[in-house]
Amino acid sequence: MGGACKYWLHQALACLSSSLGNIGSHLVFLHAKEESGGAISSLAALRGLLKETGARTVLATALYEPWLRERDEALVLALQGEGVECRVVHSYCLRDPHSVSTQGVGLKGIGSVSHFTSCCQQSPGPGLGVPVDAPASLPSPSAWPQGVPLDSLGLAHMPRRKDGTTIDWAANIRSSWDFSEEGAQARLEAFLRDGVYRYEKESGRADAPNTSSLSPYLHFGQLSPRWLLWDAKKVRCRPPKFQRKLAWRDLAYWQLSLFPDLPWESLRPPYKALRWSSERGHLRAWQRGRTGYPLVDAAMRQLWLTGWINNYMRHVVASFLIAYLHLAWQEGYRWFQDTLVDADVAIDAMMWQNGGMCGLDHWNFVMHPVDAAMTCDPNGSYVRKWCPELAPLPDELIHKPWQCPASMLRRAGVAFGQSYPERVVTDLEERRTRSLRDVAEVRQRFGEYVDERSGCDLIPLPPRLVSEALGVADTGRRFLLPVITRMEFKHQSGDPDGNAASNPYNAVLKGYVSRKRDETIAFFNERDFTASVMNEGAQRRERSERDHRVMEGLPGLPASRGRARRTPTARASVTRGATGSQR
Repeated sequence: MGGACKYWLHQALACLSSSLGNIGSHLVFLHAKEESGGAISSLAALRGLLKETGARTVLATALYEPWLRERDEALVLALQGEGVECRVVHSYCLRDPHSVSTQGVGLKGIGSVSHFTSCCQQSPGPGLGVPVDAPASLPSPSAWPQGVPLDSLGLAHMPRRKDGTTIDWAANIRSSWDFSEEGAQARLEAFLRDGVYRYEKESGRADAPNTSSLSPYLHFGQLSPRWLLWDAKKVRCRPPKFQRKLAWRDLAYWQLSLFPDLPWESLRPPYKALRWSSERGHLRAWQRGRTGYPLVDAAMRQLWLTGWINNYMRHVVASFLIAYLHLAWQEGYRWFQDTLVDADVAIDAMMWQNGGMCGLDHWNFVMHPVDAAMTCDPNGSYVRKWCPELAPLPDELIHKPWQCPASMLRRAGVAFGQSYPERVVTDLEERRTRSLRDVAEVRQRFGEYVDERSGCDLIPLPPRLVSEALGVADTGRRFLLPVITRMEFKHQSGDPDGNAASNPYNAVLKGYVSRKRDETIAFFNERDFTASVMNEGAQRRERSERDHRVMEGLPGLPASRGRARRTPTARASVTRGATGSQR
């Protein structure tokens, strides 16, 4: 568990202890001691607690990481042998990953969320049920067992400088989050009141709160996925994209149950031989948000300071690390595990494997570090927040400051290599081409893992999937399965010397600006398309004039003194970028 996750866990446990105290109960912390050989014995700690309290029943939540599941199964077996009743409940995922079978569905499309949901529908588990409120009180024993202080667990460790002062690296994380269950509920309610209505089309926005930011609460069990799905289904818009995110979460744990080495070893054998860069300076620049690409730097700085970035920005920084810096996906996985407050082994491993071109599913896109800004930060407000040294630059150039005239940079106080870093790489197109050629090379070298008919990559099937497909126990034979493969890679294999730009299946996203992004434009779109175009044109001219004044060093545009126009039907004042009409 990484530092950010440990810190959240410390705060969450403190909040839970306080909540239990309010209803007459108490949270006991135990510290498992190290045994001979360096092993940590949870079983010894539990035995001591059972002996001290006289309890004969242990209730636990199921964990799905294979190594933890193996530990817990051995622990349950040992306690049951001593006459202790053990009850393990499944609450972390909507479905127990080991209860999902491919029988009746097949293996075609495995790795996609649509294939996974089909498997779940084919073998339905228990119903969703109805949420149960927390109890108003809990019974207390005559004497509480002896525990250890929460601080002694070392979850919120703060290093010290040589002069003895503490380095409070989590100050920004504390100011960014409410770690309690009440904080989780408040954030959920706020999202369902507002952000959920923009989530389907605008969840990629980095400059607007269009995502739920609930992942840390789900990860630490402060919010149940069943409760979240129940509440989401009650919302009028019932956003399918938001509900699919919960299916992605379960899919990740299903994959981890099939491939225990998912966090460390590439699933596609040829891709283990990819030539990754060993440039540690590039890795450090990426980690610290000093790549010279503002969108990437803003995201990595937000991650370091708050422990979180939205899903779109995770794709942006992952694409940059893998496709443009040519650094191994495992480097990104390890950094996310250490810095994310919602660091999840299964989800992070699945994401980084897919982004690193070697997972069950291939991302069919690559995020360009400049063009992606059109989608997620078109006016530069996200970059201005996290890279304030670039704030004076105009909207059109803030994501590519190297194109600014020298006079503009001087007026803005931007000096490359001093106030803002030089770009770590410059020829992005050439680096993308090299990445594609590397893939074509390993696919050619390991031709036995490429299906001749479809051109898809082949991966060895795990025994569990072989048993489900053949309907028999493990035969001991090796079976290879064609998996989803990016069309760009198939074409490159046929033209190994081609460049990325000439590839007809070039996966680089150019970014887009949704016309529904501006609420005023969206309002006019529904009623008067001509008015919508006029309104959008006026905003574009205003931005152009403002940026021209910035470039020429002229004073800014005076604030408008005219009365806000009212829409003909809603009788709500319309200002730039927003309407007063009620949803």
